[in-house]
Amino acid sequence: MAVTVEQVETALKAVIDANTGKDLVSSKSARNIRVDGGSVSLEVELGYPAKTQLEPMRLRIEQALKAVPGVTAVKASVTSRIVPHGVQSGVKLIPGVKNIIAVASGKGGVGKSTTAVNLALALAAEGAQVGILDADIYGPSQPLMLGITGRPESKDGKSFEPMMGHGLQANSIGFLIAPDQPMVWRGPMVTSALEQLLRDTRWRDLDYLIVDMPPGTGDIQLTLAQKVPVTGAVIVTTPQDVALMDATKGMKMFEKVGIPILGIVENMSIHTCSKCGHEEHIFGEGGAERMAKANGAEVLGHLPLDIAIREQTDAGKPPVVADPDGRAAELYRAIARRVAVRIAELQKDGTSKFPNIVIQNT
Repeated sequence: MAVTVEQVETALKAVIDANTGKDLVSSKSARNIRVDGGSVSLEVELGYPAKTQLEPMRLRIEQALKAVPGVTAVKASVTSRIVPHGVQSGVKLIPGVKNIIAVASGKGGVGKSTTAVNLALALAAEGAQVGILDADIYGPSQPLMLGITGRPESKDGKSFEPMMGHGLQANSIGFLIAPDQPMVWRGPMVTSALEQLLRDTRWRDLDYLIVDMPPGTGDIQLTLAQKVPVTGAVIVTTPQDVALMDATKGMKMFEKVGIPILGIVENMSIHTCSKCGHEEHIFGEGGAERMAKANGAEVLGHLPLDIAIREQTDAGKPPVVADPDGRAAELYRAIARRVAVRIAELQKDGTSKFPNIVIQNT
């Protein structure tokens, strides 16, 4: 009895992508299914980077299809393809950048920059081309966290070549000033400098550009949210009420300008004593869940208050590269995959498919 495409699709409906919660048929991930006697071939394309997930998924597909009566051979390929997605109305995409992710918080001191750099490194570890823009003009920290020294090169005198750190393309005002030099600038100057860093950097074929936003919800942040083509925002908070209150304001700011909230990361969620192993919620418990429920958002993950994270990041080797098999790196990668899945579920950008219409007097 010959195997049918319908039998193959039925088997694939039982293969659930753990990152999306959907089967390979309803998500339209499975394509080009071909049946030749007992041989089955197909392609599975994921809309998010999943380097560590591709082979396990291929094996699950193979196992599911070989259980179909009559199937004697299976040839399945599993790949990732990341495409641009829609941004705010009237804001054009940045050349060389498919998707921009803003990592923000309502206040400082919640570990936003640490989360941003590890999120970027985790996306890169899953196979994406990633860059990071340090948008905190007053307090740039990414040069230290990435262990990058020196100044960016300018080949044409008009644009910057991105600096490189652990495989990430990066730019920051911190590359252009002395580490102890304060930026005594008013808001318009800061906004102008940041736009130059963003638009005058020659980003090279980035799937994602992580923007480490300055803390707060003032004029600078609002101007950036209106002028930078942001695909979605990640809100970083700690569990205590004062941080949640300010983080909620940050979330509302993005919503006002039509930027989707990808989710909430609760940092410093739990502390584990390095001496005895005792775990304690020193900043409170369940804060991110309450915030998410009140605002219709998703909790992307919880990160511990861990001295190793601070030490490794301050040394220029964040946990994702310093200890890639460690618990912290695993948490960051899980959050990164969830962020990428949330972006993949957004409306795709179609502007590149339309020709430019030029009206001339004839």
